[in-house]
This record gives sequence, C-alpha cells and structure tokens, in this order.
Amino acid sequence: MTRFNIPTRDEVSENNQALFDKLQGMVGMVPNLFAYYTHSENALGEILALQNRKTTLSNKEKEVINLVTSQVNGCRYCQSAHTALGKMNGFSDDQILEIRGGSASFDSKLDALAQFTKSWVEHRGRASEATTEALFNAGYTQESLVDIVIVVADKMISNFIHNLTQFEIDFPVAPELEEIHA
Repeated sequence: MTRFNIPTRDEVSENNQALFDKLQGMVGMVPNLFAYYTHSENALGEILALQNRKTTLSNKEKEVINLVTSQVNGCRYCQSAHTALGKMNGFSDDQILEIRGGSASFDSKLDALAQFTKSWVEHRGRASEATTEALFNAGYTQESLVDIVIVVADKMISNFIHNLTQFEIDFPVAPELEEIHA
C-alpha cells in the first residue's frame, strides 16, 4: 500500500515555513491537509489565497457549501474539519448534521443553498432546475453562483486529496450520518 507522508515544518521550503507559522498563529496548528499541499511548492499559498478571496458569501454560507460538498464526496477529513469550523461559525451539532444531509430547515436561505449544492455536486455540475430556481428565489445572484462554484471547486480539491491519501484526521472525527440515523 502506498504511504502518503505529511511534511513537517523542517521539511518544507522557507516560503511554506512562513505559511506554516501563519497557520499556527491563526488556528493553533497546521492541519494535515494544508501540510500535505506543501508537496507542491506553491499549492498551499494558492489554496489559502483561493479560500481567503473576497466573495459575496458569508463564512456561514461557505461552511454550508463545504459541509454539503464534503458529505456528498465522502471525505471524512473535511467532514470533520468543517464540523469544527461550522461550530466556530455558530452552527449547533444538530444543524451541522442537517446541513451535511443537504438541508437547513432552520434558515430558508441556507436551506436553498444546501439543497442547490447537494444537487449540483451529486449531479456533477448539473443542478436540478428546482434547486437552481430556489437558490435565486432565496436571494442569491449570478455573482453568488460564481462564488458558490469556486467554493465547491476548492472543497473538491481537498476532498479528492484526502480521499486518495487517507492521511490521519487531526480534528475531532465527525460522526457518520448513518450512525446518527440508524
């Protein structure tokens, strides 16, 4: 079986060491996913720039997209990381589980976003007419749609990296939805 290693600070370039230091200061750790990106010299900086770009979406909206996308793609690492981030953004445990399932009955705008994201990701870029219409009726615009696509694309990169490598999850592991509904 192929082993995928997580580079340490001492094993990365000075540029990436500076990014490690920044992450350490911001979140108190360098998540394994971000450390893994440093196997490519510029990937971590580019991913961080993409994640921190100006957008029409709030942090809560981005977390809805991240949670739904990670659930659809079966990425346990990102489900766990975004469960922690979802809590930091004010979602309860029950709300996070509902969002991961593709809905948000507690907020009509977030519900439209969750349902659209689930439909769009499940159907490989072809959302249903109903969820697309509901998204726009909830107040999202074509500008928002572009921002949604960018957040999904970023999350799919992370999902696919972890689904391939299966390196250790360094967040509290999120429960499987099947465990909750069983």
